[in-house]
Amino acid sequence: MSIESEEDLHQLRRIGRIVGAVLAGVRARVQPGVTTAQLDRACAELLARHGARSAPQHHYGFPGSLCISVNEEAVHGVPGARTVRPGDLVKLDLVAELNGYIADAAVTVAVPPTSKRRRRLVACAERALGDAMEIIRAGRRIRDVGAAIDRAARRDGFRVIPSLGGHGVGRAIHEEPHIANFADPSEDRRLTDGLVIAVEPILCAGNGEVEECDDGWTIRTADGSLAVHHEHTLVVTRERPIVLTAA
Repeated sequence: MSIESEEDLHQLRRIGRIVGAVLAGVRARVQPGVTTAQLDRACAELLARHGARSAPQHHYGFPGSLCISVNEEAVHGVPGARTVRPGDLVKLDLVAELNGYIADAAVTVAVPPTSKRRRRLVACAERALGDAMEIIRAGRRIRDVGAAIDRAARRDGFRVIPSLGGHGVGRAIHEEPHIANFADPSEDRRLTDGLVIAVEPILCAGNGEVEECDDGWTIRTADGSLAVHHEHTLVVTRERPIVLTAA
């Protein structure tokens, strides 16, 4: 969506703050021994306290309040009996809705003790989003955002997962435009002032190919390599973007 009024911005800031706060609350509970189902219940309770709801659960029938993907699972992991272990990379991806407005954010938690390479992969996704935010300005080409993310990944010896990327958001979970995490040569559109987008570097330590798991939701790397995910919902402006989902 594009912001058309002060009310739009107010409502987006409100749900963005909720998403950031709930993600921080769930992140604090990620430790060895906890199950992904327990983390999901904590998320549902925190959302309820804020009067918000899980957008994928409501709109798509997703079997959880947030997506929890571990290690080789890249996105859309279904919460369940899986127990978090030391060294795991746990991705928490939350899309929430309040008063018809939606915000989307994700974070990867490296459960200590973890290897230097795993920490480097997590840090790379965070830097990739930071690099993208330096590009995101009204008038810039959308493919330039993906190019910045791809450069950041390759600079550290990792790869983007080309079939997964960011998107417009605000009134629906997935809106136009799609924002590839690489310089898509077919994408010639430009960012516009007030456009609301979810930018999400999704990187891996392997070849970037993915496959769907038997649960019909979880997407994992085909070669079993580690994957990470970092995401914020932003408002495009002529200057630096407004980060709606910062905790």
